[in-house]
Amino acid sequence: MKIHRASDMGFCFGVRRAVDMMKEAAANGTRVTTLGQVVHNPQVVAELEQTGIKVKEDRSAVGVESDTVAITAHGVGETVVRDIEARGLKVIDTTCQFVSRSQRAARNLAERGFTVIIFGDPTHPEVKGVLGWCRGRGIVIKNESLEDLPDYLPSKIGVISQTTHTPERFAVFVANLMRARIDQITEIRVVNVLCNATTSQQAATRDLTEDVDLMIVVGGHNSANTRHLAELSRANGVETYHVETAAELKFEWFDGHEDIGVTAGASTPDFSIDAVVERIEEIDAALSAAV
Repeated sequence: MKIHRASDMGFCFGVRRAVDMMKEAAANGTRVTTLGQVVHNPQVVAELEQTGIKVKEDRSAVGVESDTVAITAHGVGETVVRDIEARGLKVIDTTCQFVSRSQRAARNLAERGFTVIIFGDPTHPEVKGVLGWCRGRGIVIKNESLEDLPDYLPSKIGVISQTTHTPERFAVFVANLMRARIDQITEIRVVNVLCNATTSQQAATRDLTEDVDLMIVVGGHNSANTRHLAELSRANGVETYHVETAAELKFEWFDGHEDIGVTAGASTPDFSIDAVVERIEEIDAALSAAV
């Protein structure tokens, strides 16, 4: 088998920055608690925990074991940082620059009287955080099918997307929204806050599907951008498996395949990618020896 790596995959700038900021704080002796997982990758979270960094999902629980709270790359609502600082705690804000841009867009639209529609997963921390910048004027719609859309919409609509969605899905969402509610909407503003790094990785994965007959996507099972890569690969007609670790790879996946593609989400560390490639090479050697 021949293994092909995507030209762009793994840690993006925002994730690398967040991880480096937390590691630097811990190395300087700061007792850090992160409000939620810094990124959706268990291996990265475990690595940070080994340096003494603790994870708390509940805002009220932070500050019990440390005096410094790290805001993760996914960001938080507008009032969260103020509330934490009001408790006398220090804050390390590692919010991704693209998420910060999305937060500002949501705030600016809301301040100008627009109801903000966010195309994204309502359970995702990024989306929940951005919703907290909408000044009570935000609506989250999960799918392009618009099944969560209220019966009535105000006449002024602002539209943004979860930063990790594909441009194609966002375009379909906006088009469907216009078709469904053009009779109610008198003014619409669409702000493109999609992450350039994620879009680049999606393009690299799409290109790779042209050269392989099996794709392995590496990254956290709860990582939205990693799941989108797997969806994109399958949509392009390639047999695709999404794994978090090398231990999940199965021999039968590779039997009969010659060109194996490997791509990874923006929150996937290099060591996870390398471990998967090494395991594929071991599987290849075992399959060849069995012939």
